[in-house]
Amino acid sequence: MSNITMENKTIDTQKIKRTERIKKAVLYLLLTLWSIIVIFPFYWMILTSVKSYSAYNSEYVPKFYTLSPTLKNYIDAFTAVPLSRYFFNTFIFTVVTTAIMMVVVVLSAFAFARLDFKGKDIVFALFLSLMMIPNELVVITNFVTITNLDMRNSYIGLILPSVTSVFYIYFLKENFEQIPEELYKAAKVDGTSDFKYLLKVMIPISRPTIVTIAILKVIECWNSYVWPRLITDKQEYYLVSNGIQEIRENGFGRENIPAMMAAVVVISVPLIVLFLIFHNKIMEGVSRGGTKG
Repeated sequence: MSNITMENKTIDTQKIKRTERIKKAVLYLLLTLWSIIVIFPFYWMILTSVKSYSAYNSEYVPKFYTLSPTLKNYIDAFTAVPLSRYFFNTFIFTVVTTAIMMVVVVLSAFAFARLDFKGKDIVFALFLSLMMIPNELVVITNFVTITNLDMRNSYIGLILPSVTSVFYIYFLKENFEQIPEELYKAAKVDGTSDFKYLLKVMIPISRPTIVTIAILKVIECWNSYVWPRLITDKQEYYLVSNGIQEIRENGFGRENIPAMMAAVVVISVPLIVLFLIFHNKIMEGVSRGGTKG
């Protein structure tokens, strides 16, 4: 009887293992297919960028390879328009905007998470209600304000409307509140100022979330299109995202798709490298920010 029982257990174990292997195989297959779907546009972009203009136009049926790659399109991307100037403008815009926003977000999140002041809950509720306003209305208001202040075609006009974010304040506040309040009370007993406590305790503990916010803001600034397009009409203030349109219209023309793809590759590389370097910190920060207790 015991032998039969042992055989049944062995059979059941084998069935469970077989089922687990099938599930894992199906999962890996789906992940592989999804990876191909996600990666293919990038592959096609790079492939097109190394095809010559004549070779690209001679393909009645698109080919998934090229036997004569060329870097001429990348040279054209930097010579047809001042792409290096667009990179410099974008770098200044991204660094300054992110730096100012991080100061605003960290101080605001600390105030809402630890400081006690009259009407704090009401003010925070009003802050959150701003997230319900459609972005188009905010853009119109900002455009009118910046125009009336005569800040169009300037770095201040580009940067000023982007130096805060209600979502990031809320995100970091939730993370700050996970830090035990006893630490704050103990620091106050020792005579530590709020600012010193923020610098020495809260920021180091919440570093993954702060790094995540900074990276997400950098990506947001680098991809910014609508606002720079509205507020600038002079080439010396164009960002790389707006430079694409300038390249298409006044650079090498709408029909030169390989050169356009080369410009897009050059513009995309910094963000891809940034993500590959910090993707672990991004995931860590997101997971910390979404966990309470």
